[in-house]
Amino acid sequence: MAAQLLLAQSHSFGDAARGKEIFERRCTGCHTLDQNREGPRLRNVFGRTAGSIKDFEYSEALKKSLLVWDEETLDKWLTNPDEFVPGNNMGFRMAKPQERQDLILFLRGGARK
Repeated sequence: MAAQLLLAQSHSFGDAARGKEIFERRCTGCHTLDQNREGPRLRNVFGRTAGSIKDFEYSEALKKSLLVWDEETLDKWLTNPDEFVPGNNMGFRMAKPQERQDLILFLRGGARK
């Protein structure tokens, strides 16, 4: 019983190793950690103001949003970017809450230099 509770807790708070796998499997078509591609580089995205990388061309909507990326804003963004910031250029959603939590945990700590 205690092992099941621990497993449930680890899933609810996220797992950076799973987040890294999700990033590599689902995000690298458009993003890398260190270079801009179709999407901006994501290393150190946590705490960054949305639309602030100087050498990436963001949508006007994202630049004007003045969002700062944290657990809450990243979760809303990954859930439905078009609803969260209408007029942005990201055409991807992540429907599963656990996958979002894992990815966010990876971006928060595992994607730092």
